[in-house]
Amino acid sequence: MPELPEVEALAGFLAEHLMGRTVATVLPLAVSVLKTYDPPLGALEGRTVTGVRRRGKFLDLTAEDGAGGPAVHLVIHLARAGWLRWREEFPAAPPRPGKGPLALRLRLTGPDGAPGAGFDLTEAGTQKRLAVYCVRDPSDVPGIARLGPDPLDADFTPEAFAALLRGERRQLKGVLRDQSVIAGIGNAYSDEILHAARMSPFKLAASLTDDETRALYATVTGTLGRAVEQARGLAAGDVKAGKRAGMRVHGRTGQPCPVCGDTVREVSYRDSSLQYCPTCQTGGKPLADRRLSRLLK
Repeated sequence: MPELPEVEALAGFLAEHLMGRTVATVLPLAVSVLKTYDPPLGALEGRTVTGVRRRGKFLDLTAEDGAGGPAVHLVIHLARAGWLRWREEFPAAPPRPGKGPLALRLRLTGPDGAPGAGFDLTEAGTQKRLAVYCVRDPSDVPGIARLGPDPLDADFTPEAFAALLRGERRQLKGVLRDQSVIAGIGNAYSDEILHAARMSPFKLAASLTDDETRALYATVTGTLGRAVEQARGLAAGDVKAGKRAGMRVHGRTGQPCPVCGDTVREVSYRDSSLQYCPTCQTGGKPLADRRLSRLLK
């Protein structure tokens, strides 16, 4: 799933390619992709893109009519298997709804007034979770309305972070992934953050000392900041590969830890898994590979 650094990179890429250009057509091609009906997607057509930003793991495209009317927002959540593919040219044959991974196509007005470049939203697999919203206010999207603070914002301070964890009786892995607590961190970067902080994913957030909380804050902001810089300027098609290359433990089960050389282990759940290093994070003890597991005695 694209997380904060990748969505930030996509927002930068789209800002470069969309800002100031006019939307020609927006065509939904998967039944499940569009989550709103008012305003209709057609309200975007003929409007100029005036803003592109990231909100947590959401992309928010702002389009205006140039006459002072209310803006319309195209909000995109790529979910686990969704992606954005930029196209300078499209096939001559029109796309077939419901066929293949294509979920939505947006085209801009070209120099000749006809539809030109744009992007496709695609989603692999059978679990269709990619979501598109056409709204007048981004806060009308439930996932955006419940977002916690963004770790790249200036007001995400050590004190604010400590307040988020105070009294939190859940495990660190779950807290970091909770979008209502901190926006933008998912399965991959929570693994990377906890490995860099040398903390067990099952450690209770409320059990952290003041020093541990400050250290975790520095690791959260440092890990995400570095990932954002590494992804900055990449073309949309290169962002995924850049993310994989930067992972130290996530997705690297069975490989040596780059810090200590121990074998990276995994805990599997029904629809996800986490990776960690026993030596760096759990005092050398492997975690039982089952839901709600605890350290093996």
